[in-house]
Amino acid sequence: MPKMEEITSRGELFTSPDVDEARAFFAQKSRAMTDKRMTVTEAVRRFIHDGEYFASGGFGGVRISTAVLHEIVRQRITKLGFSGHTATHDFQILAAGKCFDRCDIAYVVGLERRGLSPNSRRYLESGVVRMTEWSNATLLWRYKAAAMGVPFLPARSIQGTDTYLYSAAKKIECPFTGLPLVAVPALFPDVGVIHVHRADMYGNAQVDGIGIADYELSRACKRLILTTERIVDTDVIRANPNQTFIPFWLVDAVCEVRHGSYPANMPYEYY
Repeated sequence: MPKMEEITSRGELFTSPDVDEARAFFAQKSRAMTDKRMTVTEAVRRFIHDGEYFASGGFGGVRISTAVLHEIVRQRITKLGFSGHTATHDFQILAAGKCFDRCDIAYVVGLERRGLSPNSRRYLESGVVRMTEWSNATLLWRYKAAAMGVPFLPARSIQGTDTYLYSAAKKIECPFTGLPLVAVPALFPDVGVIHVHRADMYGNAQVDGIGIADYELSRACKRLILTTERIVDTDVIRANPNQTFIPFWLVDAVCEVRHGSYPANMPYEYY
């Protein structure tokens, strides 16, 4: 068995972890408190384009933005990069439309309660999709590194596994202790979509229940579309400021879509 330091990962890095390049983009992004309400059709047309890297919020069958995913298929957007962070139902929708051709994979295809998706499996096995593997944790830490504005985060996870072998992580040594670590590169999606419980017209958004990776994702994305169960007055948001999960300056579009996650779950709303 070769030692960890002798093993080089084989995975392809689909996005640049260049934080200065990302910072230059964010620096020119408007922070004006403007009305960002629009339809899902308009938001997808304006902010999601062929060939870009797309990230879906939520978790498999929980609080995903089904409305936007369907619209991506409807508008025949293709050649996307895709972050499959516990992506099951969202992955299946985009696979049905053949919308992506490369994917950072942590968990895809399966959704145990409903069974495996034969169509998604066929799409992956066709060889059309280039894949790089991560664990759920390391893919989340890629968002976290981007949110922090650093090109990578060190991790002990995935060392000595085939997940590391097929990832794009790199071996490093801790400068303080000499411990072997892996460097997990920052991931800056061109565009992400997150479904929330409530938001105001500016994009201040609140989520009831677990945030999963969406806190980090919202801060890593260059452009961000929110779909929301309801648009509320800003005073409602301000009445509970500690629950404001996503602030307005991160957001490019706000789309009110009741039952916008169906048939996925929406905690405290529908199951």
